[in-house]
Amino acid sequence: MTIAIPIPDKAAGNRAARILLSGAAGLLALCLQSGVLAAIPVQHWTQPSGARVYLVESPAIAMVDVQIDFDAGSRRDPPDKAGLAGVTAGMLDKGVRGSIGELAMDENALSEAWADLGAQFGAGASSDRMGFSLRSLTEPDLLDRAVALAAREIAEPSFPEAIWQRERQRMQAGLKESYTRPASVIGRAYAQAVYGSHPYGYQVTEASLARISVADMRAAHVAGVVACRARISMVGAVTRAQADAIAARLLSRLPQVPCASLPPAPAVPEVAPLAEAQEKRIPFDSAQAHVLIGQPGFKRADPDYFALTVGNYILGGGGFVSRLSSEVREKRGLTYGVSSYFSPGLHAGSFTVGLQTRPDQAAQAVQIVRQVVKDFVVDGPAQAELQAAKDNLIGGFALRIDSNRKLLDNIAAIAWNNLPLDYLDTWTKQVDKVTVTDIKAAFARKLQPEKMVTVILGAAP
Repeated sequence: MTIAIPIPDKAAGNRAARILLSGAAGLLALCLQSGVLAAIPVQHWTQPSGARVYLVESPAIAMVDVQIDFDAGSRRDPPDKAGLAGVTAGMLDKGVRGSIGELAMDENALSEAWADLGAQFGAGASSDRMGFSLRSLTEPDLLDRAVALAAREIAEPSFPEAIWQRERQRMQAGLKESYTRPASVIGRAYAQAVYGSHPYGYQVTEASLARISVADMRAAHVAGVVACRARISMVGAVTRAQADAIAARLLSRLPQVPCASLPPAPAVPEVAPLAEAQEKRIPFDSAQAHVLIGQPGFKRADPDYFALTVGNYILGGGGFVSRLSSEVREKRGLTYGVSSYFSPGLHAGSFTVGLQTRPDQAAQAVQIVRQVVKDFVVDGPAQAELQAAKDNLIGGFALRIDSNRKLLDNIAAIAWNNLPLDYLDTWTKQVDKVTVTDIKAAFARKLQPEKMVTVILGAAP
């Protein structure tokens, strides 16, 4: 029997691609009215499968962006197979299995099919989640085919052995090359020092990749990509009924098993606080010394989130207007740039200060950074610094949601972290009500300058 697979014409796919590329930045029409930020109505419901759907209708452009997230990120990797989540996600576009009435497709066939549709589909894994993204025009025929193809990739990857052998060699070669880059070397050492044995600190190595098999990928996919545990975020020119149908179809090829009948996912321990200060020096032939200083920070769900966000903007997150930049760059000329940032997740992500400087100035730069951080934790910001930070953060808020993709990232964060549906509507109010006392108290609770890790690469002792 001959099985015909209908393929849309090339012209239609090319037109779709041009519209997707040119129309992605039209969301401000939804968010701005007479120069005033309007409410962003986020709809939310739970499907019979248990999947949770979050939708923002954005009819200005005939397209839709979808993000599907699962609790299958690298925090679920076995200790001896670091990188499993990442390689599993990376292999999802290398082929899908065939079934009755459908031919198997290899990586080339999948690539051509997406190009013909003018749509985009991808998968990736972070520390906390494994996610799938789809972008398509909402023209019924194109959208229907895009959703059908995405559903196959999500649920029926083939994980071809020969392709994995090729990809593993490529990744191992990439790892060896990364050992020649100072930023990669110091980043790995810093993560291990901050996170210890926690999965956030796991490092992909040639040995860990060698231990990963396609059987491991299949097992990780089956265990992690579960329909009832999906968080689906959607922004685009679709109604709630259409979004519900799209979400259901995207998950339709996965086993439809109630979460109540499944064993709970294994608990992941919290990140342990540092017991004492550590300093690690890494010899490296580099024109610049690279410096990272920090410790475990806080979870995304922490009630101090806004105080820490505003406070860090003042300390080192505000670019050239930050206190670290003023003290280390402007007053002393020790670096072209210095910054600080928090990386909150399901567990306490790191607080990090990073800079580059001349090797002979590294010790002085480290001393100044430590003192600035210590003073900020003890004294907090000045009122003038706080007001300037609020003005910048509130004034720039619209740029955080000025495209479908940016808005989708924010909706996905709401979905993943169980944030209130009006989170974006109240964001500027939450920033505006932060006080000096709030920041001082929050930083005192979260940071211990006397126990931070310091990693210096490339500087002479």
